[in-house]
Amino acid sequence: MSKKAAVIKEHIVEIISDSGEGAQKCGQSLGSIAAQMGNGIWTTEIIPAEIRPPARSVAGASGNRIRIGSSKVTNGGDETDLVISFNEQVLLGRVRDRQLKPNCIILLESMWKTSPDPSIVKSYNETLDRLKAAGYRVYETPMEQECRTIVSDPRRGKNMFALGMLCSIYSLDLQLARDQIELAFGKKGQKVVAPNIKLLEAGFAWAESNLEFKYSIPAMPTTEAQIVVNGNTALALGVLASGMEICAMYPITPATSASHYLSDVFEKVGGILHQAEDEIAACAFAIGSSYAGKCAVTITSGPGYSLKQEGIGLAVMAEIPLVVINVQRGGPSTGQPTKVEQGDLMTTIFGSHGDAPKVVIAASSIEDCFYSVITARRIAEAFNMVVVILTDASLATSQTPFIRPKFNESWMAPPIDQSPVAAGTRPYDWDPKTGLSRRIIPGQPGGMHTLTGLAHDRDSHVAYDPEINQEGMRARSLKLAALQKTLKPPTVFGDTEGEILVVGWGSTKGCIEEAVEKIRSEGVKVGSLHLRFIQPMPPGIKEILLKYKNVITIEGNWCDNPADEIIDQNNRRYSSLAILLRSQYLVDVDCWSEVKGQPIKPSLVVEVLRNKIKTTGRAK
Repeated sequence: MSKKAAVIKEHIVEIISDSGEGAQKCGQSLGSIAAQMGNGIWTTEIIPAEIRPPARSVAGASGNRIRIGSSKVTNGGDETDLVISFNEQVLLGRVRDRQLKPNCIILLESMWKTSPDPSIVKSYNETLDRLKAAGYRVYETPMEQECRTIVSDPRRGKNMFALGMLCSIYSLDLQLARDQIELAFGKKGQKVVAPNIKLLEAGFAWAESNLEFKYSIPAMPTTEAQIVVNGNTALALGVLASGMEICAMYPITPATSASHYLSDVFEKVGGILHQAEDEIAACAFAIGSSYAGKCAVTITSGPGYSLKQEGIGLAVMAEIPLVVINVQRGGPSTGQPTKVEQGDLMTTIFGSHGDAPKVVIAASSIEDCFYSVITARRIAEAFNMVVVILTDASLATSQTPFIRPKFNESWMAPPIDQSPVAAGTRPYDWDPKTGLSRRIIPGQPGGMHTLTGLAHDRDSHVAYDPEINQEGMRARSLKLAALQKTLKPPTVFGDTEGEILVVGWGSTKGCIEEAVEKIRSEGVKVGSLHLRFIQPMPPGIKEILLKYKNVITIEGNWCDNPADEIIDQNNRRYSSLAILLRSQYLVDVDCWSEVKGQPIKPSLVVEVLRNKIKTTGRAK
């Protein structure tokens, strides 16, 4: 079939299946191929709540969502334009969640209409009729039948057939796809590589012959080397680049894949990955390593962070440098382990018995996951503090290209000072202005002292004297103020004054900025402020807030909807960042949030901002 490719600016594609059918691998490969051609891409894993849900279940969709653009892509975008589905039930789950555009193209595996099970045939036909009636463009696709001409078990190859179809549909380089298969399966030998390449080529040929549509998304090849990784891999690379040599953790979704990467490479560069027996032990191991002179990192998610809090309090009291990474997930309790949420901000800042000042950094992109670890290690050792990095499930599993980092010596930890400690030096000789004191390493000549988690004086002697306890608390708090003095005022995206300022943190940055650009194109003066440092907050924020008629936070944690009948100004619960801004700067900050377990879409933020403008009126 001879057909001309329609040139489009971007498309969002999904590949969905039951768990174990390789849809995620297909999506990752598609993203890598498009990125190599110079397209902007953002992949988002579609992960079921259960580890192994029942086959052909509405809630069991597993796969990947890929946004391919002609320029840089900073988020997962809005609804899906095209989906390949290996059965109709997982597809119904995506329809239920309103993830597909009204006229979405659906390539649906057709094997189910001839199933020996009458109930499956009935389900397939009913779903097909329902999808067509809803306006979806459905193409029944004989993937199983076509794959059986090449392999005996299409379940282990259908994903590469699907990849071939997508390469045809989006005019992607087939040789790059072959190379990607070599990279993905090369360790398994040609017995695995060869049939997967045949499946790829068969899918490409089938689409060329049987589909009347074809697209081309112009690419802008970069002149600089790039890498394509997910947020967890970026975190692991940041650990390597920071010079930290010890990571202690206990497996927990969605943080675990960071340790998987480190387990492959850390030992080769002299690092140690310690899998402890539980979260508490992992935190204690990291604290002990840091006390011994090797600043360490422990990686976890929300429930694990809760278990670590007593240990974190010890590190705060003893002033031991420690980096903690919290890859947030839905909560509370077990919550939604595979879904995204930004619900841990308050517990990260305030979750402790007693006042335990910690530095809190929120990574806002996959690239920022890498650099935040380097920054965190430097602050932890410079201020002898606990530094917490917040990411989330969206950043953890999403992929996008960014410029390959070029190593800088300044990233690395300086040599440990083991010179003799001068006579009379006290282990906690707090500076009256900054609260800082010298870090003394065990075994350092002249530095012998007892470490304690109890209230202590400058000599590290246990002390319950009221003035001594006050002095220690003051010193530990002053370190936050000292760090704040080194920070630069944040940069506003968009208009630096006007109708609305949108404030966010973490993984919402891309969708917020895309929405701000859309509103600005409609003639409204809108800006956004995205905070990387949340404790302490950088200077200049209040001055920025006061330049706008309205200020609103967009977050992935809960706030009450003022439209609910029972909610009023006296009982409304605000989202986390809104509470912090309102209390810190005494500015009327509104908020909007969503906790559906999905990345927030730019179009939804646009709608929120339009409603805000409509209800408050335009500035004169």
